[in-house]
Amino acid sequence: QVQVVESGGGLVQAGGSLRLSCLASGVVASTATMGWYRQAPGKQRELVARILSSDILNYGGSVKGRFTISRDNAKNTIYLQMNSLKPEDTAIYYCNAIPRGMSAGYWGQGTQVTVSS
Repeated sequence: QVQVVESGGGLVQAGGSLRLSCLASGVVASTATMGWYRQAPGKQRELVARILSSDILNYGGSVKGRFTISRDNAKNTIYLQMNSLKPEDTAIYYCNAIPRGMSAGYWGQGTQVTVSS
């Protein structure tokens, strides 16, 4: 059974940093596509960052240069280091894990990130 659990959200002032973690139990992280998405109130869910099994990284345009995604295969965990946070980064951040060979992924319950100005 696959379970995706995010942690690390919270309240931070603009310019600060946070690190999110996502543990995907039942998924082989090294062969999966795993990523972070976010959804702000009244907006659609959008890609923040994604790491492929080939270690190729994709970032959403608004976070390039500020956020870094990484993966620890031994822990089946991905991380999102968020620096230089802005109020517009405020959203619920969701982790998604797509096991190799599947077209649909598994979602976590989300973690709230709030950036105050």
